[in-house]
Amino acid sequence: MPAPIRLRELIRTIRTARTQAEEREMIQKECAAIRSSFREEDNTYRCRNVAKLLYMHMLGYPAHFGQLECLKLIASQKFTDKRIGYLGAMLLLDERQDVHLLMTNCIKNDLNHSTQFVQGLALCTLGCMGSSEMCRDLAGEVEKLLKTSNSYLRKKAALCAVHVIRKVPELMEMFLPATKNLLNEKNHGVLHTSVVLLTEMCERSPDMLAHFRKLVPQLVRILKNLIMSGYSPEHDVSGISDPFLQVRILRLLRILGRNDDDSSEAMNDILAQVATNTETSKNVGNAILYETVLTIMDIKSESGLRVKITFFWIILTLLFCNFVSSRYVALTSLLKTVQTDHNAVQRHRSTIVDCLKDLDVSIKRRAMELSFALVNGNNIRGMMKELLYFLDSCEPEFKADCASGIFLAAEKYAPSKRWHIDTIMRVLTTAGSYVRDDAVPNLIQLITNSVEMHAYTVQRLYKAILGDYSQQPLVQVAAWCIGEYGDLLVSGQCEEEEPIQVTEDEVLDILESVLISNMSTSVTRGYALTAIMKLSTRFTCTVNRIKKVVSIYGSSIDVELQQRAVEYNALFKKYDHMRSALLERMPVMEKVTTNGPTEIVQTNGETEPAPLETKPPPSGPQPTSQANDLLDLLGGNDITPVIPTAPTSKPASAGGELLDLLGDITLTGAPPAAPTPASVPQISQPPFLLDGLSSQPLFNDITTGIPSITAYSKNGLKIEFTFERSNTNPSVTVITIQASNSTELDMTDFVFQAAVPKTFQLQLLSPSSSIVPAFNTGTITQVIKVLNPQKQQLRMRIKLTYNHKGSAMQDLAEVNNFPPQSWQ
Repeated sequence: MPAPIRLRELIRTIRTARTQAEEREMIQKECAAIRSSFREEDNTYRCRNVAKLLYMHMLGYPAHFGQLECLKLIASQKFTDKRIGYLGAMLLLDERQDVHLLMTNCIKNDLNHSTQFVQGLALCTLGCMGSSEMCRDLAGEVEKLLKTSNSYLRKKAALCAVHVIRKVPELMEMFLPATKNLLNEKNHGVLHTSVVLLTEMCERSPDMLAHFRKLVPQLVRILKNLIMSGYSPEHDVSGISDPFLQVRILRLLRILGRNDDDSSEAMNDILAQVATNTETSKNVGNAILYETVLTIMDIKSESGLRVKITFFWIILTLLFCNFVSSRYVALTSLLKTVQTDHNAVQRHRSTIVDCLKDLDVSIKRRAMELSFALVNGNNIRGMMKELLYFLDSCEPEFKADCASGIFLAAEKYAPSKRWHIDTIMRVLTTAGSYVRDDAVPNLIQLITNSVEMHAYTVQRLYKAILGDYSQQPLVQVAAWCIGEYGDLLVSGQCEEEEPIQVTEDEVLDILESVLISNMSTSVTRGYALTAIMKLSTRFTCTVNRIKKVVSIYGSSIDVELQQRAVEYNALFKKYDHMRSALLERMPVMEKVTTNGPTEIVQTNGETEPAPLETKPPPSGPQPTSQANDLLDLLGGNDITPVIPTAPTSKPASAGGELLDLLGDITLTGAPPAAPTPASVPQISQPPFLLDGLSSQPLFNDITTGIPSITAYSKNGLKIEFTFERSNTNPSVTVITIQASNSTELDMTDFVFQAAVPKTFQLQLLSPSSSIVPAFNTGTITQVIKVLNPQKQQLRMRIKLTYNHKGSAMQDLAEVNNFPPQSWQ
């Protein structure tokens, strides 16, 4: 065969390719020639062929067939062959391939080679791709080279020891004797790698950390030489002596000084010198100062020193530095410091607020987070003014976070309820659809509690939505308030500002416009229809018009609106004598944080979360396949499938719906009751659950006291069952499930399904939501009704499906630990 082309010629040829296909053809042709040479065991040009393979590998083409050839080059006696062989091993091999174990003996021989450069190649390769098995076998040789007097080998051995410790931490003590004199080394490379090795050992072992704390004075002396006398001028960067070594030493000092008074005291002076003597006009100096600040904040340093050094550098950086990265780390440092030195950061509030106008988005975000951290009762008005201006002009990706931050700050530090309401309305008007879902119930709760502000609020909201329905959260709050306090709007009772003259027909025109607007979502239309229904008890001249509007939506294609309208029609026809009591004003509410940020409870102890829900309970028929899938859950033929609870195409009678609806009103200790019929899903009850209940509430005379159980706990998802028994129908057991999520991300599209043996009958009602919030900030509740006429022990199979972290999850479980009180 002719001699293969050289690497330079191959590179030149590939670069002449004008298309990707042409380049691929050249590579394939050359790879074929290289394979032929490998098959013929051509030792002459093996080195050249492997070098070309490595170039192709860096271009992204497969080169795995050259792995064994790398091993042959490593075993060669020629240094040029070994160099290419070890380079190929580092690029083409890792611990996932068993081939790399064949190198162990060669590396061991080369570590004991008489030439330092061959030893260096072996150390580099072992420190790059050595597996845990190789590290165990060769740690002894590395430890010997770490004690050698050759500085070239010692620096490579130190880095190799770092890799060995990471792979096999229990071998750490082997290197302890060799580290005694490492910091006395005058060679820059050895000193630098020694600091890296000591840092790795201190991070991984508390015993090593305690052992090396005695080296703090020595590290302080080295750092002082670097900043005062220029320890190694050949490593000068932009006029700063060896910034890489300074950063490494500062990180090691941070680890050694953490939670140790003596070590922290020993390094206080040098940290002050670094902060005051480092050039801040250069990015290299800012990197050193950033590490200094992190060290000062992490160790037990003096409070005055911390404030002085931290803010000296940070303010200089914020005011005079042109580097975006420096301004970013300055704001990050301030954000970390604000918890411990809040007053010191407050002095620079104007500078931080100016950063909200920066062109860089990362600077804006850090400045926004820091601005919210600086808000308190004294500066709330000024800071909110600046943040509202920022909300008005910022990019869309900031609006949701900024709006939520303003909500939280206003709730905590609002100087008055009027200011609080005005601020939240300004946010809703400015941020629009970017406002998160919890803003609507929170504002409704605030308005409900501000009794003296009802007339002012409803008037402001009415004027805010005139002709503009694009801001859906604002429209939802306005619709709710108009429905509750429409009589105050019409009467013109407003002391805070000049009242407006509005007729009943004009108010209804606005709400009807919301219903027919193309910008209105299904949730917003639900708010508007409920508001119109509530106005039937507030207005006196437009009741007939309200009846017509409600009857029109009884045939709406939106199932939610249709359900509400049908129930409201039933109130007008059969239960008109109860309408005024059902649609009376909501009582004062207070927020409870046990089950999430949107749970609202009345002061009299009766829960009323329904009017604050922004997402209606899912309605509509469940897919038939879901019920059929459960037929195989128990693995036998004695299965009773889930009874669907959603309304069918033919609506049930209004009287039957209202009996279920009104049954919860007189309830004591029952599940949350809705303020209006719209909040209760329409349910087609199976016959066994309606027997004997046509004239009385379903849950009347509830028997409680049955212990709850944990039915499922896996992957952060926890399902708990609580039980209730009815004295009027002892064969019916009501099981309430509560699903919680302890992970850091929400679980979406959550579906709970259940199946029981055919000796039981089971009904699964609609869940409260389809999203299980993260960090246990809320729960999903769902009711299961089980008929057990033969008083047999309960058995149940459950099926859970949800989306989490971008993946569809599904799991089956069997529940057999029901308490005897739930079925006996």
